[in-house]
Amino acid sequence: MRRPFPPTDANHPSKLSRRDLLQVGGLGMMGLSLPRLLAADQRPDDSPRPTADSCIILFLNGGPSHLDMWDLKPDAPDGIRGEFQPIATSLSGYQMSEMLPRLARHAHRATVVRSMNHGVNNAHAAAVYAAMTGHDRGEIGGGTRPTDYPTPGAVASLLRPPPADVVPHVCLPYITKEGAKGPPQPGFFGGFLGHAHDPMFVLSDPNAPDFAVPELTLRTGVSAQRLDVRQSLLRRFDDTVQNLSRRAPGSDVSQMQSRAIDLLTSPATQRAFQLDDESAERRDAYGRNIYGQSALLARRLIEAGTRLVTLSWAPDANATWDTHGNNFRSLRGTLLPQFDAACSSLIEDLAARGRLDRTLIAVLGDFGRTPKINASAGRDHWNFCYSVMMVGGGFRPGLIYGSSDSIGAYPASNALGPGDIIATMYHCLGIRHDREIYDNLSRPFRLVKEGNVIHDLIES
Repeated sequence: MRRPFPPTDANHPSKLSRRDLLQVGGLGMMGLSLPRLLAADQRPDDSPRPTADSCIILFLNGGPSHLDMWDLKPDAPDGIRGEFQPIATSLSGYQMSEMLPRLARHAHRATVVRSMNHGVNNAHAAAVYAAMTGHDRGEIGGGTRPTDYPTPGAVASLLRPPPADVVPHVCLPYITKEGAKGPPQPGFFGGFLGHAHDPMFVLSDPNAPDFAVPELTLRTGVSAQRLDVRQSLLRRFDDTVQNLSRRAPGSDVSQMQSRAIDLLTSPATQRAFQLDDESAERRDAYGRNIYGQSALLARRLIEAGTRLVTLSWAPDANATWDTHGNNFRSLRGTLLPQFDAACSSLIEDLAARGRLDRTLIAVLGDFGRTPKINASAGRDHWNFCYSVMMVGGGFRPGLIYGSSDSIGAYPASNALGPGDIIATMYHCLGIRHDREIYDNLSRPFRLVKEGNVIHDLIES
């Protein structure tokens, strides 16, 4: 496998040119995203004591079927009851789908909420945005906008930036689009916090034999030693870059550029992307596919110090979990086996390494699927009832919270919305959900407007 960082030669005779520096990590005037990504507002506040140091969001993009995963209804009538049988789990009295046998062994570690619902229209874009931010934009469809509320990784990069020289927030392996040719979905970007808090997108396939991350790769012949000249070169940046520095609120572009170059040569960052350091057996356990290896990479990034990693499980909203047709064939053939391997391996590894208590795994989706099976053997969008699963990071292990009615159509007890889950996640990360954050024009916004911390979900 080709390493993300090519070998360097400290004795290479050529000089590091201005062009080289402008190309390293996208540090030119038209590519300041990496340095700006590293800017963070660290103002103190009366935040809760964090129970999680990091978070991995597995976003099952498109709407996973709660009725065929977490909340089976084996006694429901034909046309509603699915093809899969429930199986016992490690938590007495709780059953999961037979298609999640490995994950069933970790139910005692999980919090499963079976009473999720939202009044957001059930178009993907609006529902994804609500699930990832706790807010409702109120429109049908539509791509990301600069006025959006920020994704959790952007908030974490602002309020709990990691202490080490690592990327604070990573999203992989796709920038999920609303359709095959549609715009990027909202809910995964920095929004009104600005591009400085966009994630670093890793869009290479970690399962590919030549996996590399160009965004964090030094040009061939540019050694770490030669980058020691960065301070003198940065002082020679032209007036345009200096003007950018003065216009960046509360930030110093030169300082961010310097830190970005430190990031490029950080041993922790280099090691995180070297998946071939993992044993073949361990990689096989996650699944030799883009999602399994992305989950493995997420674990390695967290271990390197990244605060939050989001895995969006679809190249576009209709590609994976949006099972309007052949729901059971898709779930049985690819989706559930891949998810079972990736998620269970992630839990196993974090537990074995002593990191699960301080790492939150959040398995989210935009909505559930209809109880009624349609004429194409599929289930359609259903925002009135669905399930999520949280593991570690301060969430209460072995808790099944809420319930749905007899056919999984509506919550029967303890109904929750996306804002409640996002607020509780922030609480575990040591961030007040009701605090104000500010856009680039210094206008205040409440972080989670509709939703509260659900203390019954977290350990006391």
